[in-house]
Amino acid sequence: MIKVNAIGDACPIPVVKTKNAIRELGGSGVVEVSVDNEIAVQNLLKMAKQKEYEASFEKKSNTEYIVTINVNGGEVSDAKPVAKEIAKSDEIKLKETIVVIDSDKMGEGDEEFSKTLLKGFIYALSSQDIPPAKILFYNTGVRITTEGSASIEDLKVLEKAGAKIYSCGACLNNYGLSEKLSVGEVTNMYDIVSYLMEADLVIRP
Repeated sequence: MIKVNAIGDACPIPVVKTKNAIRELGGSGVVEVSVDNEIAVQNLLKMAKQKEYEASFEKKSNTEYIVTINVNGGEVSDAKPVAKEIAKSDEIKLKETIVVIDSDKMGEGDEEFSKTLLKGFIYALSSQDIPPAKILFYNTGVRITTEGSASIEDLKVLEKAGAKIYSCGACLNNYGLSEKLSVGEVTNMYDIVSYLMEADLVIRP
């Protein structure tokens, strides 16, 4: 059995931690996850159902739930190595998927919560089996690739997995961040438009 403590973790961290624990099992076993809210419970149960794992939960208190997932010989894969092998294969052509981040927030609403949502999105993106081909940052989105950003390590994971990360040079200059780029490369609007025109799929959170 592997026990996962996800109490206090914001979405999607409990699910990602649980998937990593399932990979560690190597094919069969039990993962027990501690979370502090019903939404996290439902997300874990949904993930287990999608993977056809047996799952149940117990409410210990208003701030503690235990979700038990029984993995019985289901398919378990290590996402990062799989992504690298696929990316290297000459026989498989990946779709040109581009993620566009044009703000340091995700959606409208409470500012701090919107920033937390974007951080969670990038974390979840770094945990996918196959990374996007490119991630484009412009306008206030360039704050995510510069010093002080809470997402730098997740972006480095994506970069290592094969994603190309580009930040708009004019935007970096406008916000006084030209000397503070911490991950990826500088690009320009002409190239950004070219990348988008060539993309098979564009995702904008």
